[in-house]
Amino acid sequence: MTDIQHPLTAEVDIITSFQDADPMGVIYHGNFFRFFEEARRVLMSKISYDYRAMQASGYAWPIIDTRVKYVKAIPFNHEIRVTAELTEWENRLRVDYVIYDAQTGARMCKAHTTQVAVAIETEEMCFVSPTIFTDKVEQWHKQGHFNNEN
Repeated sequence: MTDIQHPLTAEVDIITSFQDADPMGVIYHGNFFRFFEEARRVLMSKISYDYRAMQASGYAWPIIDTRVKYVKAIPFNHEIRVTAELTEWENRLRVDYVIYDAQTGARMCKAHTTQVAVAIETEEMCFVSPTIFTDKVEQWHKQGHFNNEN
């Protein structure tokens, strides 16, 4: 059940690096996924379900689908703000992202990733998200963490 009024969100500020740029001096499109990953890492840490916790709970969460809309080129040595919002969690983990120019607030990219739980021991995909994960999301909402969130 998605709590639209109080979504679970995170944001990170990143200064893009020269090594992430292509010969034209803009960030190579494949490197955007590193930015998404950092925002997702912060998001999942809010519910104490980072990658170590996922592994300890017996599940891997591979990405099975992604969509990216590149709106504006991002130069290297440029400050960006990456937001992540958990938009689905009952049957899969979907995170929506937006990359903004940190100075102007202009949207530079919009994307989402979809992950599913896979039992590490059996390597079987779960058709419903494990309760170890969904309980953490529901607990976060019940505790009202959104009152002091961004």
